Amino acid sequence: MSAALPYWRLSGFYFFYFALLGTWVPYWTLYLKSLGFRSEEIGVLSSLVMLTKILAPSLWGWLADSYGYRSRIIRLGAFMAMLAFTGAYLRSDFWWLAGVIISYSFFWNAVLAQFDVLTLSHLAGRYGRYSLIRVWGSVGFIVAVLGVGWWLDHHPIAQLLYLISILLSGIWLASLLVAEKPGGLRQDAQRQSLKGILQKPAVIAFFAVSFFLQLSHGPYYTFFSIYLEAQAYSRTLIGGLWSLGVIAEVLLFLFMHRVLARFSLRVIVLWSLGLSVLRWLLIAYFVEYPAVLVLAQCLHAASFGSFHAAGIEIIRHWFTGHHGQGMALYSGLSFGLGGACGALLSGWGWDFSAQQCFLAAAVAAGVSYGVAWRWFDLKTEPSPV
Repeated sequence: MSAALPYWRLSGFYFFYFALLGTWVPYWTLYLKSLGFRSEEIGVLSSLVMLTKILAPSLWGWLADSYGYRSRIIRLGAFMAMLAFTGAYLRSDFWWLAGVIISYSFFWNAVLAQFDVLTLSHLAGRYGRYSLIRVWGSVGFIVAVLGVGWWLDHHPIAQLLYLISILLSGIWLASLLVAEKPGGLRQDAQRQSLKGILQKPAVIAFFAVSFFLQLSHGPYYTFFSIYLEAQAYSRTLIGGLWSLGVIAEVLLFLFMHRVLARFSLRVIVLWSLGLSVLRWLLIAYFVEYPAVLVLAQCLHAASFGSFHAAGIEIIRHWFTGHHGQGMALYSGLSFGLGGACGALLSGWGWDFSAQQCFLAAAVAAGVSYGVAWRWFDLKTEPSPV
């Protein structure tokens, strides 16, 4: 890494951001369950975080691309998220928590896509090395999911609120330490219109693929911890299985710049989707076998890691002059709309059959693969970086 690159300051933000995710995703639903909410209500409350991701990143991405001030937007979003979450300490009824989640996640979801653009601005000419910075987010996720799992095995789950507030504070403090590098992210002189980019069949296919892939993650992100707890797995072991998936992701990220240089984006996307189908089938039919769950969790390197790394490169390549909005659309349509639909659908179907929910996830990933095979074809791919 170049001495001019603020590697540790960039990495620190990802560490805290994904440490929060590693605290929220596995344990928030257990907290909601401890409050006595039904599966349908847990599904709705879980989906709200993703629903705000549909609008928030696009709004802030448009503001950043149009008026600049990307660093200020990130800092404001991080601070307001920290402030809004304090409402969770006041009451715990359904509608109050729904309002808190919407408020806090509207700002929290605004920052990641813009920080990705900020990171790329410091990587001019070395974009393939994004994964070497992003990997610290995976490390943060692992540290949080293991540490919080152990902590909640020995302390009341209500203390989850304090842990979330601490990590939100860390995100805000990390956002104060780094700013966007002016002119760092290449802007071609012949800047395409956003409408023209979005009309390309391959671009439409990419967003459809991203939507269905994240929809397939709905049962996993919403109910995987509850699924395992019903099989008598301890919270420490649940945290270990969550972290195992991200360890596999970390190992992939360390070598992802070489994978991007060697294989086409189409090949990476198709392999990621095919292995995602396998992952959900293994979880659906072999949850009582820890060894099989270990294999399934290792496939997180494909269902999230390799696809996301390829997705960042695809957005950088296609959305010249509109990187903020491109990242926001990718985040909103996949993690936002796709994730929200997955959480809602799994919430409605969970009490009927947990196994069938994961089977449906495999079907959704299969649809994603079919769309990618038929329509995702880059005529001109980015050169290796």
